[in-house]
Amino acid sequence: MNGIVKENPTFVLLLGMCPTLGTTSSAINGLSMGLATMFVLILSNLLISLIKNLIPDMVRIPSYIVVIASLVTVLQMLMQAYVPSIYATLGLFIPLIVVNCIILGRAEAFAAKNGPVASIFDGIGIGLGFSLALTILGAVRELLGTGVVFKSDDFGIPGITLQGEDYGMLIFVLAPGAFLILGYLIAIVNKLRKA
Repeated sequence: MNGIVKENPTFVLLLGMCPTLGTTSSAINGLSMGLATMFVLILSNLLISLIKNLIPDMVRIPSYIVVIASLVTVLQMLMQAYVPSIYATLGLFIPLIVVNCIILGRAEAFAAKNGPVASIFDGIGIGLGFSLALTILGAVRELLGTGVVFKSDDFGIPGITLQGEDYGMLIFVLAPGAFLILGYLIAIVNKLRKA
């Protein structure tokens, strides 16, 4: 639960800002990126917790990166094979999961010091928090930008229309909108945490 509320990687720790700002133009994109990151996070935590005693201290970080990069490569191939439209939409941000500071940080701070079961649950908690944050950010941006939430032409999902077709402020779907909405969401989360 800590990863979802108290240690949310996006709203509290402010980690992983590149995919947060770059992929959340819609709720489906945010959810997809969050789930992809969660997949790598859970498996990297598990593998690193299993091999932590075999890795010499001098090559600890490069070893973690090799494990993470291997998992991202597997994820990339699976996405290309089974969900090519999402893979095409997320594009360059999938390989960038390798250098996502959330994953490397959890490998160093948690998986390297704990057992496999605890590391899996840490990956699930942090991954859910990241996925939730990206989905909320994407949903707010999509709603304000187009008036529709969870719309996907690729999957034939009409989405939930909350405003008319003519409604929409383009700025929220573009990059400046990501900064604006993220700032407001961080402020709201900080206010709720202090209450």
